[in-house]
Amino acid sequence: MHPRHNDLLNNIAIILVAPKYAENIGSAARAAWNMGISRIIVVGKEYPEHDKMLKLATHNAAHIIDSMEFHEHLSDALRPFSQVIGTTARKGRHRIPGNNPREIMQLIMPLLAENQVAFLFGAEDRGLTNDDLKFCQLRSVIPTADFSSLNLAQAVAIHSYEIFDAVIHQQKTTSHKPKLASSHETENMYNYIEDSLSQIDFLQEKSHDYYMRSIRHFLNRIQLKTSETTLVRGICRQFLASRRRTKP
Repeated sequence: MHPRHNDLLNNIAIILVAPKYAENIGSAARAAWNMGISRIIVVGKEYPEHDKMLKLATHNAAHIIDSMEFHEHLSDALRPFSQVIGTTARKGRHRIPGNNPREIMQLIMPLLAENQVAFLFGAEDRGLTNDDLKFCQLRSVIPTADFSSLNLAQAVAIHSYEIFDAVIHQQKTTSHKPKLASSHETENMYNYIEDSLSQIDFLQEKSHDYYMRSIRHFLNRIQLKTSETTLVRGICRQFLASRRRTKP
């Protein structure tokens, strides 16, 4: 593989959130490595059984399991990533529409040279929760004939193939976009926005989640750079300081 392709694939990570079975992690790692993706991150309460992961990873992807990252909290796992894609088959009143994996790759290819990108996969029985999806700028939905969800390894395999195909065939014709703010930086900004809006009672108990979700959807579409999240955070910090000074 061309070194340039490797550089782009190294900016991709597969993140498995609370997988129920260690064997499925091994299968997912094998599927990802078949397409040149070497970074697997697992989020959960305890580290999965190593031998069970290796059994399904086989010797081909054993090194992926050995170097696998593990975090107890999703926010920690996402800290370096500028673009997060949540994979989900669930639809609901509070979920924004998704794109299929091929469309997703057209959207993220311009970002891949300068940004780290994470693909998020949920637990086998329930997928990603709304709390997980709040970190995601995009949603990827694999269309199926009977509208049912695929198993974890299949979903990882399909996305890994689309990533590999796009990197091999599209990267020469893609115009690159600059480095965006990381998840850590954007989440810090959202915390300041939430605190500021709470100070003026804009976020009421019944509307709190709705407005914060809408704000996230709006700002995520803009694809903010670090300097821009710093500006918003600075405005909010100054506002909060002013409120503290004027309180009796």
